[in-house]
Amino acid sequence: MLDSPTINKNGLDNPAFESGPNDLEKGSAELQAEKKGEEEDDENDRATWGNSIEFLMSCIAMSVGLGNIWRFPFIANRNGGGAFLIPYIIVLTVIGRPMYYMEMALGQFSSRGNVKMYEKLSPVLKAIGYGQLIGSTSVATYYCCLMAITLFYFINSFTNDFPWATCQDTWDDYLKSRGLQCIDATNTSKDRPDSGLISSSEMYFKREVLKEIDDISDGIGLPEWRLTCLLLLSWFITFLVSIRGVKSSGKASYFLALFPYVIMITLLIRASTLPGAGQGMYYFIETDWSRLLQADVWYAAVTQCFFSLNVGFGSIIMYSSYNSFTQNINRDALVVTTLDTFTSLLSGVTIFGILGNLAYEMGVDPSEVLAGGGGTGLAFISYPDAISKFNNVPWLFAILFFFMLFVLGVGSLVALQCTLNTAISDAFPNVKTWIISAFTAIAMFLVGLMYMTPGGQYMLDLVDHFGGTFIIFVFAILEVTAVTWLYGIDNFCLDLEFMTKKKVGIYWRVCWGVLMPILLVVIFIYFVATLEPLQYGIDNLYYPDGIIAIGWCILGAGVLQLCYWLIYYFWKYRSYFPKEIFCKMFSTETWGPQGQKRTEQWRKWKEDVFSRRPNDNTNIFKQKGKILIGKY
Repeated sequence: MLDSPTINKNGLDNPAFESGPNDLEKGSAELQAEKKGEEEDDENDRATWGNSIEFLMSCIAMSVGLGNIWRFPFIANRNGGGAFLIPYIIVLTVIGRPMYYMEMALGQFSSRGNVKMYEKLSPVLKAIGYGQLIGSTSVATYYCCLMAITLFYFINSFTNDFPWATCQDTWDDYLKSRGLQCIDATNTSKDRPDSGLISSSEMYFKREVLKEIDDISDGIGLPEWRLTCLLLLSWFITFLVSIRGVKSSGKASYFLALFPYVIMITLLIRASTLPGAGQGMYYFIETDWSRLLQADVWYAAVTQCFFSLNVGFGSIIMYSSYNSFTQNINRDALVVTTLDTFTSLLSGVTIFGILGNLAYEMGVDPSEVLAGGGGTGLAFISYPDAISKFNNVPWLFAILFFFMLFVLGVGSLVALQCTLNTAISDAFPNVKTWIISAFTAIAMFLVGLMYMTPGGQYMLDLVDHFGGTFIIFVFAILEVTAVTWLYGIDNFCLDLEFMTKKKVGIYWRVCWGVLMPILLVVIFIYFVATLEPLQYGIDNLYYPDGIIAIGWCILGAGVLQLCYWLIYYFWKYRSYFPKEIFCKMFSTETWGPQGQKRTEQWRKWKEDVFSRRPNDNTNIFKQKGKILIGKY
């Protein structure tokens, strides 16, 4: 429930009050005194960004990643084309952007990583932080695997004779057993059979790069040595970027955020000049309005927006915790979420323009060149297949594309690793940053070795399903519930008002208090209701029980630690009456900004606002309504 605007005489635990516009008017002398007080706060010795631009660039590098390049174009195309933009923008408006802003505000106000932030909000809520940490770490372990494969293709791009462009004799036995015929990627013949074909690009990816096996019942095999070396190199580069925390990653963020756009714009200009590119671009935005009535289209919009922005992983809270207390995060949230959408559209037009040229060269419809679909199918099958048919400097297109993917991957992976690093650093502040960064990089490299095996891609799908989707959804709902209903919209808006010196508008209040919680629960129910047993491989086999247990263990670890903290604090307060036990367990009286001086200012400010708020004896529904529209 939202907070009730009643007096809490026992202190500032769940207060509900809010200042009017006049309360925020301050003279320049008072503002200067407040800023000086912030600088002298004896407890606020946390590292900060070099400047506000470093934070913005880091958020862009974090949010604009592989999902924008190889996932959004196909999600949009297969869910109504241009019509998909309607549910996507609606979801971005009522869930994506408000949640991004909310997480920014939580991190900046508390000056703590996600685990410590939730613990400060209410000790039992640290379970949410740990749950998000499990999810983000799971994603980080396989994210670097994709970067290693990207490096593999990048290295093999420095030649006109791409190894994936022609079929190899060593594939004959496999092709015969499957009744397939391999076609060179350079082959543009229009006279082809309707079925039984597989491109050399797809065969190269599965048989030469991944060494993929069709059945993992007997195990996933041993790591492939070349990919293992590239995985180590990827983690080493990531470690160098994060070696000094935000002091080093902030400096690197300029390159990580801006350079991919140089490549994307270069590729767009070239793609637009290719024959057939216009047909491919039109295919990308071709509108099917009837798809708007299907629930799975809206679900696709939510998942794409949710994971593209990186909300729910704890990374946004972590990055904003290194901000100065007065950083303009409203502007930053607007810039990042808008740029994220723009990048998705830019990449979609570019990729489909290039694939349109491939369709033109082959004399087929654009839909027939999307081998393997989105994701790795685009990056390592469809796109290599397309550039193999280029007549002019195909190697340059390959180098630019794979280097861009790698740079985007580094930006996102650094954020995921730093989320874990910050949680450890907050718990052990005396340990040097580079030691923590080295430890987490080595640990996740060792875990990531399982993705370098012949069955590695199946393990990736498993971990992504349980650790990157299921557990993130669960704890995102708990996060929104804790902030908007336990702590209360009124409280949260007051904290934001104290920090930004601006009254929170009705748009944010309604999204946080009503739309976000309801929609996230509905989406999760739909996700669970349509959940099917995981399958893998070309034969759609079910995962062996021993391997599927790994996925359930990831989810179980998140849920069990939540249960543990609930039981722990229930036992801790067992001497109280039942009602008091729950009040103690979920009390938010420990919440506040970092630093004693600022905390005292915050409490005094809330007391002043509280004293000026008139008593309201209307019914509770009117009270909640007034909170949502900002009347209090």
